[in-house]
Amino acid sequence: MKVLMMVGMASAIAIAAAAPADARQGCGRGFHRAPNGVCVANRGGMQVYAVGRYYPGHGYWYNNQWYPRRYRYGHGWRYR
Repeated sequence: MKVLMMVGMASAIAIAAAAPADARQGCGRGFHRAPNGVCVANRGGMQVYAVGRYYPGHGYWYNNQWYPRRYRYGHGWRYR
């Protein structure tokens, strides 16, 4: 009886520890899978900025900083 109870307790702990690991379900940060399988944004205060995209009123988001402008340099971009 003790062995059966220990096995049950160990499996319950393993299931509880593994459940949060699948929170994003392959959609990326700030998104989750809807019941139809499409990735949708989480509702809440978390906002994800795309690198190199222009946001009106802010500028370009790059390396966790806002830059007012960018220009071509070699095969990429430089931000100022």
